[in-house]
Amino acid sequence: MSEIINLQVTFIPNDGEFFRVKLALDIAIEQVVEETGCIQYEITEESEERIVLTEQWASQQDLDKHGKGIAVQDLNESLSALLAEPVKLERL
Repeated sequence: MSEIINLQVTFIPNDGEFFRVKLALDIAIEQVVEETGCIQYEITEESEERIVLTEQWASQQDLDKHGKGIAVQDLNESLSALLAEPVKLERL
């Protein structure tokens, strides 16, 4: 049996870009929740200064596949000019 993977991902929008970052995340969430092994993928905290996404995956293999998937590629492209600092990913 695989160990469940829990992640917290923090996004810091550039000034005035909160809504564009949130929209990009909302679009990605719709796609990612359909991926194999996705247990949770949702925004759990948001303000103009930061957005926190909580992820839960059934296995490392599912997470690895997600990381190489089109939804993540599209999200990274969408966010490339909208963030004040690099995305912070923490394994919980």
